[in-house]
Amino acid sequence: MAVVDDGWTGMGWDWTDLEGIRRRLGRGADPERWSGGRPLHRAALSGSPEVVAELAGRVADVDALEGGVTALWEAVTGRKPENARVLAAAGADPWRPSVGGWSPGRLSLAGPTPDLFPVPSGVRLTVTERAAVREARRLIAALGEFHYDGTGLACVGGIDAAEAVHRLEAAPVQDEVIEELLEDPYAYEMDESLRFIGVTSVPGGCVVTQPWGYAPTMPGVLTRLSAGTVCYGLYANPKSGNQGSIARHGTLERGDLHPGGGPYENDTPEEVLNSYLYQHRAVAYSCAFAGLRPTDARAVLGPPDVWVELPDHDFWNH
Repeated sequence: MAVVDDGWTGMGWDWTDLEGIRRRLGRGADPERWSGGRPLHRAALSGSPEVVAELAGRVADVDALEGGVTALWEAVTGRKPENARVLAAAGADPWRPSVGGWSPGRLSLAGPTPDLFPVPSGVRLTVTERAAVREARRLIAALGEFHYDGTGLACVGGIDAAEAVHRLEAAPVQDEVIEELLEDPYAYEMDESLRFIGVTSVPGGCVVTQPWGYAPTMPGVLTRLSAGTVCYGLYANPKSGNQGSIARHGTLERGDLHPGGGPYENDTPEEVLNSYLYQHRAVAYSCAFAGLRPTDARAVLGPPDVWVELPDHDFWNH
């Protein structure tokens, strides 16, 4: 079967070249269709305001949906305010309900450009939502910027480090043992190095960490930690990106999540807001999900309150 050329062959993620886009359109490129999705949606997220304006003037419906959302939603959630303004000027509706019941305009009130659109009377964030915005700003600033590729975390609400150690039946590690391991954890066999984790109490709960591996996110670890509470697991896989999982009341509830990404089509209103507030901030997102309020990054970067060794259990099974 022959592949139909829509005129966009060779286009990647950069949609900023206005003259190049115009040449393609002049040669018959379809403004409504591209092999990677709708061109206007891609430009809203990865293009320049000029390209967005060009495409918006050529499509039949500036509020056409792709993946359940409009191009304006993509511009707002992608933090492209100039692109969002261009789309609104072209007729896109900022107040059209979208993922989780949020509209692009109302969601923008929680972001860095709350004055992005004229706000209709009665449209505002709730008290709870405003509190979430304030906490997100505080938490992101408190954690700061740091490298965490290869790190495994379990953020546990409502219990301290001592209770986490108890639930895992873990044993304290002698200083000389952990000091030798920390010199080069990758020099050890994985089965050996994965046994050692750090645990730290923070306001709201505790963080279980392993700077070199995924042990805190093993199903048996998460389910034990989450008894009577909630636990968010994060493994910053150097090969495939951030991997998230949720355990609640001793049960692994969801996996294959992408903290710091999204929002995604089937997210709840709270998940949409948190995904927007903590975009590209996977560690902060994980802490916030579990209700943790750390005041710095020590629980992640170390030194932890205590280093412990996991018992000889099969933590890959619940």
